[in-house]
Amino acid sequence: MPTAGLPPTFSIASIDAQRVEEALARIGPKWTAWTAMTLAQVNGPMRVRDVAAQLPFVSEQFVGKRLAKMHADGLVVRGYDRRAAPYRLIGLGASLAPVLRTVSDWSRTHVTQEPMAEAERVEDALRRLHFRHSTGVIQVLDSAEGPMRFVHIAEAAGLDNGLARQRLLRLHADGLVARTGSRHGDPYALTDAGQALGAVYASVEHWSQPFALRSEAAASRPVDAATRTHVGIPLGAGADGARTAAALRRSATASNVMFSDASRPQPRVPAAVTAQSAPGRGR
Repeated sequence: MPTAGLPPTFSIASIDAQRVEEALARIGPKWTAWTAMTLAQVNGPMRVRDVAAQLPFVSEQFVGKRLAKMHADGLVVRGYDRRAAPYRLIGLGASLAPVLRTVSDWSRTHVTQEPMAEAERVEDALRRLHFRHSTGVIQVLDSAEGPMRFVHIAEAAGLDNGLARQRLLRLHADGLVARTGSRHGDPYALTDAGQALGAVYASVEHWSQPFALRSEAAASRPVDAATRTHVGIPLGAGADGARTAAALRRSATASNVMFSDASRPQPRVPAAVTAQSAPGRGR
């Protein structure tokens, strides 16, 4: 039985890894979260140059490209169809706040307790999570009865050996998996940070449901009455779905708190950090 006062435990095995990765592909690219937080802080339309002025470590040209991608992904809209038209958050972008809070809490508890701006913390955490197939690899390791060798991870995740090796190396560097020995063939296991990702994945999956429903509509598939949603969770989704709904109802009351952190003085990211995570490095 869960201990009173402690957050519920979410099962990594129960999440839809593909849906989570599709959602992370929208919110994970560099500066997306920080841009969303900046727009939420103003709570109104902003031109590209005005957003860029709040992110002095990012070029105006790159901010424009990022906003264009967020527009294509349904996170922001433009007031009118002109090149210099301002952007503003719409429902899906504004509803990111509980997700970003969960990501920030996970980072502070399991990744680094180093003081940093909330937006910077979220960006760092999403950098570790958004690469394609990373979620699937973590899910495979979470479902295993013990540490797994590389070839078995690749087979279970449905990846070729080269891609599986790349993902494991990246996840290892980001502190989400660890090799259980010093030899090359020693098996891998999740770290504490990797094991604690259940709440993050559940929050991302919950947020992504409008995208899934939109895809179903585009495919002209009828939605059965049994799959209609209440507070964003499919009826009959089980214990994990119920816990997700309850947790996100609680976090919704704090959604503006997450975004309001962007209004606090945000420390300039050191040049060394910016260089290490430049857009040209797979972001």
